[in-house]
Amino acid sequence: MMTGGNYTTIDSQKVSGSVPSVPDPGHATVKFAESNLQTFPPSQGKISGGSNPPRDADDTFSGPGSSTDEPQSGGWLHKFTVGAYKPFFDVDTSDVVDRLKESLFPFRGTFTEKTADKPDLYGPFWICTTLIFVAASIGTFVTYVAHKWKKQEWNYDINLVTWSAGVFYGYVTLVPLALYVVLKYFSAPSGLVQLFCLYGYSLFIFIPALCLSVVPVEIFRWVIAGVAGFMSATFVALNLKAHINSAGERSILIIASIFLLQLGLAVVLKLYLFTVTV
Repeated sequence: MMTGGNYTTIDSQKVSGSVPSVPDPGHATVKFAESNLQTFPPSQGKISGGSNPPRDADDTFSGPGSSTDEPQSGGWLHKFTVGAYKPFFDVDTSDVVDRLKESLFPFRGTFTEKTADKPDLYGPFWICTTLIFVAASIGTFVTYVAHKWKKQEWNYDINLVTWSAGVFYGYVTLVPLALYVVLKYFSAPSGLVQLFCLYGYSLFIFIPALCLSVVPVEIFRWVIAGVAGFMSATFVALNLKAHINSAGERSILIIASIFLLQLGLAVVLKLYLFTVTV
């Protein structure tokens, strides 16, 4: 062994045995052993087989996806699900207020045009519910004051609530349904939900009319009922006029029937709700 500087060398002649020579790095060959990887079949989840890369987890939140928790239903059975009617209750407060204001100006006749793209059932439902409450409470209050004024015994009439519910809910459901069939028969079909929406908002005028019926003057009550009935009938007739004109010669008869039927509702309300007997 010889030592020179910082390097140490070994004399090959003094080393026993043989040392294999190192091949030239320029001619080195590298061999890789084949790897036996198990191949899995494509799954139904996020990771799919084939050459496609795995789907990034953030894609689940960045793009719309269908939830498997909600039952998938189609055909006519879909009409019996809550989801089928959810869009008709998806309205803002501002939309409902604007439609209520529109019902107070019956001579415009632009209600069906403004609600054609998005008719709702939320407003009609709460209008009818409010009418039932107002009719029962105002009617009860007026009869109570009248009986106490004459010092007579007073008993609460529960039939006032059931009668009001039957009239308002029944009218806003059956009349549009019958009109839908008639218009379809005369080849002037209209959307059923659109008719429900129109007739529901047409009853809004009766809420302030019922509140004014507390005035104990019979002539005043007849005027209030007449004005409310005329405005409601005009609102429905003018908004359906342009559509019903396509029915031909019988369009005038249909519009007149709609107008008179709405006036008939006002007369019924006057005789039963606007009249106090002791």
